[in-house]
Amino acid sequence: MSSISVENVSLCFQRPSVPVSGGTTVIAVSSLPTQDLPPNHVLIKVERFGFSANNITYQALGEQPHFRYFDFHYAPEAGNVSAKSHGLVPVWGFGTIVASSHPKISPGEHVYGYFAPSRYLLVPVSPSDVNRHAFYVPRPHLPADRRPYNQIRRCAADPEYTPTALGEDLTMLYRPLFWTAYWFEDWLHSTGYRGATRVLLSSASAKTAFCVAYLIRKRRARGETSSSLKIVGLTSARNLAFTRGLGLYDEVVEYGAAEAALAQAPGQNKWVYADVAGNVALNARLFAHLGKALVASIALGMASLEPASKQAAALDFQTNKFTGAEPPATAQLETFFMVEWLSVRQRQLAPDEIVRRQRQVWTELMADCVPWVRLVHVSGANEVKRAYDEITKTGFSADVGYIWSMWDDARPAKM
Repeated sequence: MSSISVENVSLCFQRPSVPVSGGTTVIAVSSLPTQDLPPNHVLIKVERFGFSANNITYQALGEQPHFRYFDFHYAPEAGNVSAKSHGLVPVWGFGTIVASSHPKISPGEHVYGYFAPSRYLLVPVSPSDVNRHAFYVPRPHLPADRRPYNQIRRCAADPEYTPTALGEDLTMLYRPLFWTAYWFEDWLHSTGYRGATRVLLSSASAKTAFCVAYLIRKRRARGETSSSLKIVGLTSARNLAFTRGLGLYDEVVEYGAAEAALAQAPGQNKWVYADVAGNVALNARLFAHLGKALVASIALGMASLEPASKQAAALDFQTNKFTGAEPPATAQLETFFMVEWLSVRQRQLAPDEIVRRQRQVWTELMADCVPWVRLVHVSGANEVKRAYDEITKTGFSADVGYIWSMWDDARPAKM
């Protein structure tokens, strides 16, 4: 049978190491086969994907030697675009398999995974690493601990799949971040919160941060930790009203007023600081102000760093140190890498128990998170590019959850 090709459209991002003219984002048109696929490959129609500050971090660290986010999916060879000049920022989304040369995977399957901002995605599948819940994309060029990113879940057997349009939208927004928050809080609780009386989170309007607050609050309500443990969020003046309106923090403080708001008598409180913002200047202020009352400071994200700073001071989770230009204040930060703690918990807990816990907390989240943000859908390659370019100028709105599609006619299905 002769090969048939489909037109693919991708949103490509300029590599910092290879400056090119024409802007930092480019829409590239290329072709992919639907028949005569290489053995053990699938062609996925990427229907919708979430886009958040998390994806901006992927872009900023696209070429950073430890993270290498541009090495998960390669930009097409099309016009002035190539894998050498551009990268594809990974996105979490839903899609449907339209062609398969793998004997255990059939066209028509609905899937969720770490996709590319494209209409279609052609990926190899491990010949043997396939089960009823998921299959895996082999990426031997990346470290073995990237396995969670290589998993494509089969929705029909995914215990965390919520089969509604709203459920899918919320999954794309929260699933990539929520499990980092969940296992971080689990790790923190396993240490007794280091004996702290206060948990302080920067970038408190970010989903990772307020999901940590949500989880601590729920554990406190169940009586599994002291009712005197308080949750304090730090955020910008712009996001102050939104963050307070979530009702997940005991107190929300604007960055500029941090020292005054956190004033305390010597020895009155002990603090654990979860750094989601990655703002070195802010950290230096907090370290100086809290002093010995700061019993632990942990790097959990880098939401507010400029791209160049993210690359210059990237976390190396293998050594728990920062690489590149390291300001002195950074040395006081520990680091948390979800994959490493999860591997510990997998040795401590039975697989069924991990599944049970995750299913329970995910079901609760899907009910609780609905009012937190307003969903905004953007359809069509040109509109997606326009939305991205606007975000680079104005920043993300904390109260908005972005759901994008490279398809012009993409619309959320009726519930």
